[in-house]
Amino acid sequence: MASGKFVWKTTKAGKFSFNLVASNGQVIATSQSYDSKSSCMHGMEAVRKAAAASVEDQTIADFKKVSNPKFEIYKDKAGEFRFRLKARNGENIVASEGYASKSSCKNGIASVGKNAPTAEVVEAAKKK
Repeated sequence: MASGKFVWKTTKAGKFSFNLVASNGQVIATSQSYDSKSSCMHGMEAVRKAAAASVEDQTIADFKKVSNPKFEIYKDKAGEFRFRLKARNGENIVASEGYASKSSCKNGIASVGKNAPTAEVVEAAKKK
């Protein structure tokens, strides 16, 4: 059974970032920019470690705060549901795309939990 992968790249600005990609090729979550490749690799490892974190649904009134590491579900300015994964230290590790429904957003979180622990690490193909 194919699993997901962490695909890292060097940005045009000389920084490093990664996507967690599901076995079907869909991007599940995208990282911040890192100054070094080693920091980027550390970020991938942090996603692996936090992949089974609790979920804090910030879209409901009086939501229950959850300690880090955690997934936060929130609504963006366009009204779409998104999640971000926060590390134990409270830093954002990865963020999702926008989803039309909360259930799709929750499926994205479940996909992180399924794919991140066993994801291989690969470098993005260079553009020609």
